[in-house]
Amino acid sequence: MGSVKDLTVIKKPEENRTGIGRFLFSDRYSVFDYGEMSDHIENKGKALCLISAYFFEILENDGISTHYIGLVEGGKVKRLNELDDAVNEMEVRLVRVVEPEKTGSGYDYSIFKNLNGNYLIPLEVIYRNSLPEGSSVFRRLEKGEISPEDLGLTEIPGPGSRLEKPVIDFSTKLEDTDRYLRRKEALKISGLSEEEFEELVELAEKIDRIITEEVGKAGIENLDGKVEFALDENRKIMLVDAVGTPDECRFSFDGIEMSKEILRKYYRKTEWYRLVEKFKGEENWRVLAGRPPKLPEDLKNAVSEMYMSACNEITGMRFFDSPSLKDVMKRISEFMEVYDG
Repeated sequence: MGSVKDLTVIKKPEENRTGIGRFLFSDRYSVFDYGEMSDHIENKGKALCLISAYFFEILENDGISTHYIGLVEGGKVKRLNELDDAVNEMEVRLVRVVEPEKTGSGYDYSIFKNLNGNYLIPLEVIYRNSLPEGSSVFRRLEKGEISPEDLGLTEIPGPGSRLEKPVIDFSTKLEDTDRYLRRKEALKISGLSEEEFEELVELAEKIDRIITEEVGKAGIENLDGKVEFALDENRKIMLVDAVGTPDECRFSFDGIEMSKEILRKYYRKTEWYRLVEKFKGEENWRVLAGRPPKLPEDLKNAVSEMYMSACNEITGMRFFDSPSLKDVMKRISEFMEVYDG
């Protein structure tokens, strides 16, 4: 399935019918598009599974179509409030994953123009409520790939800038290395009509508002995040993959980022990251960069607690015996200071 989730197919999707599958959320993690890293983070998979289920259920209650069916415990499919314990397995509706054709100069997406429905839309849709340090936006501004006007701004922003209105951004989903897209190109490769594309943007904005409101109840700020969509067999847009977790979003608590950024900051100080930057984009860049080093044990434990405590406080259910989010984020802050130095 991917670097952090495994998929069991129970019923394959067909051209005009969705299938059924089960996601197994693992304790693996990935940064910089590398794939599976050298160690695991305990209980991360369960925490992400439960947070995602929480948001799927809330979004469905708000009229948003999703591929979520339920959580799997003891072989039975349950809703979140029916669980006896934390689980890391989720049952979902499956659509076809149609790959663009790789060409000498890039990728050919013409196949998507002829699909009636029941396929994964080949985009990651990114919402931005602010521009935290480390945001890809700054690199793209520096290279001239986007302008301040594209963000609704009149001048180049600084790290930590809050956006008056959320910005919707796009990147590729099915290419070897994620590539940011301007809206016109995102529409072109999606296979959607202009009206469907506008609906997708509005859905992303609505999901952003709901996530922001929900995590705000736990004292968490939603800085940015990504969502993925598919068309079902009736060509209705539905939310897929996972949603609202610290891996899909960049959250902040008391001004401290609670996302994979702590792991990125650690790795940016390593020789392995220098090699990633050097070779990324080449055909075998992961092989050329080599295996990443393992995390220090104390950092790994703190990040594990971050996931568990976030799950407890976002869902309002105590699935894990972990400290308060406030205490965990204080420890994370101390690590961030070291890696910022």
